Amino acid sequence: MANARRYIIDEQGERIGVLLDLEEYQRLPHLSLPDAELLVGLSEDELQALAHSALASAEQEQLNDLLARNADGQLSEED
Repeated sequence: MANARRYIIDEQGERIGVLLDLEEYQRLPHLSLPDAELLVGLSEDELQALAHSALASAEQEQLNDLLARNADGQLSEED
């Protein structure tokens, strides 16, 4: 397809989004370097199981602390 990409522009003419044809979209995972944190290739059931899994206790405590400090407005930029 000649025009595989179409851009969405705002009122100022700035590109704010892109539409790809299906063929180009399906090629995207093969164009980038593998990322060990991407969850490519997992089934929906596997993704659901992962979403419902629990963090290790130390990580959960750290997450709880960060969430509490954020709720209190005490979270630093670094955190």
